Parts: sequence; structure tokens; C-alpha cells
Amino acid sequence: MADDAYLFLLPDRHPRLGTALSAVGALEGTQTPAVHGWLQAHDASDSSELVRILPAEAEASIPKDAERLPIPLSEEEALRVRQECAPQSVTDMEGELLEYRETTQDWAALVHRALAAGIPTPRIARLTGLDPQDIARLTV
Repeated sequence: MADDAYLFLLPDRHPRLGTALSAVGALEGTQTPAVHGWLQAHDASDSSELVRILPAEAEASIPKDAERLPIPLSEEEALRVRQECAPQSVTDMEGELLEYRETTQDWAALVHRALAAGIPTPRIARLTGLDPQDIARLTV
């Protein structure tokens, strides 16, 4: 194990720092009894959005009141953590927002096609995350 990172619990109402532990993928250092005990002691799950990870060099940005735990990382794991924690460029973020707009822009036509294909409203709502009442308004 070459580098360290810090697991920490993001305090309530604090801006997102680092990345969620679950976004990094499996890390050998998180499979230890110490990490499992730390998570249990804080009634947290390794899949929680509040369980965050930052590379050791970014420790100063962890909130002072946050519970933290150092964990060892291999060189490959440290690289993954750094990549996941790197800020996304504005251009990339704007591109994602445009893609979202394009995929949701014609949602009504998609719903009409699904209804015409015989897919029931509750199933469309479950698959799309749309409000069933919004879907029902299209059929009126």
C-alpha cells in the first residue's frame, strides 16, 4: 500500500466534498475490520452518499467536525480516488446538462409512444421517474 486517503462522514448541510466511497469502486483498504467497525459505529453504510473519500493530500478540506478515518491505498487505488475527486470542468458539466435537456425535451412524445405500445401508466412512471399524474394528463 503506497498512499493514504481519508474516509469521512459529511456533516449535515455541508457542501459535497471528495467523492462518495461507492463511486470509487472496491478498495482493498475498506475491507478491513477497522473500516467495518468505523462504519458500524457511525451507523453508516459504505454505499451512503455521506460516506466520502478524499486523497490524503486534501485532508485540510475535510470539515473539522467530520468523523474521519485514514485508509491505506495501492498506487492504482490512489489514482482512482484522485480521478473521482477531481473537479469536473464547466464545459463537461454544461455538456451533461445539454444532454439531459435533449433526453427530456421530448418526453411527452416518448410517453405517447409507450402508451400506444400498450405499456401501462404505472410501469412508464416506474421506468422514467415521471409523476403518474403527468403521464395521465397526456391521455386526456
